Amino acid sequence: MPELPEVETIRTGLEKHLIGHRILGVEVSVAKIFPQGKEKLVGGNVISVRRLGKVLIVDLDNGFSFLVHLKLTGQVVFSSPGFPNQPNKFTHVVFSLDKGSKLFFNDSRKFGWIKVEKTTDVAKEAFVAKLGPEPLRDLTLERFVKLLSASRRPIKILLLDQTKMSGVGNIYANDALWLAKIDPRRPANGLASKEAETLFGAILKVLKDGIKYQGASDQWYVTAEGKKGSYQEHFLAYGTQGKLCVRCGKAKMQKFFLGGRGTYACPVCQK
Repeated sequence: MPELPEVETIRTGLEKHLIGHRILGVEVSVAKIFPQGKEKLVGGNVISVRRLGKVLIVDLDNGFSFLVHLKLTGQVVFSSPGFPNQPNKFTHVVFSLDKGSKLFFNDSRKFGWIKVEKTTDVAKEAFVAKLGPEPLRDLTLERFVKLLSASRRPIKILLLDQTKMSGVGNIYANDALWLAKIDPRRPANGLASKEAETLFGAILKVLKDGIKYQGASDQWYVTAEGKKGSYQEHFLAYGTQGKLCVRCGKAKMQKFFLGGRGTYACPVCQK
């Protein structure tokens, strides 16, 4: 699933290419992805592209916005004479724009969604309203420590709970815990204050690195221009099962499951 760095990379790409375009029409071939409200977007000009956690928000000058959640395999791809991307068999929503441009929403698993809201009501949308604070924006170390101290759940599962802290998913949680030398199975409230501080810094680092490398394209993710990111070439723990830990060199990385998600850790380094 695209996480904060991937969605932020898409956001910056759309901010560069989409702002100023007028929406001329919207074609939807899979109704559950975009069930209603498309007519409210027609004629609107894009004035901003925002992000809340893993949700993209495109604001129009007519008072409406559309929200996009990519879920597992969603893609948002811009097409223009300069970026002649084409629709494919997974293209389920097509935004026709002025200046010979289009915006495609592709999704092989069809779990993603697009919703229309009044711009003034975006923060009240059911999914958005439940989002927790975001590490790169409004989550402070003090709030992070309180968050950990209030939960007995394994630390990795807590990091993935979008209602507690938004934006971090499986890839970056694995890498942050490895960087902080913390076993993903430890109870969140069992971390010492210094460990919590180290983990908070590790989360910020891996998220910033993910943005720097334009996200991880190990599966379906592509940028708004239809290109791949390169964070997958810099994984610290994710996907490294069976490989020798590059930090201690004493053990091979293990894979196990927590909350149904693949989890990677060094049995020697991560305590």
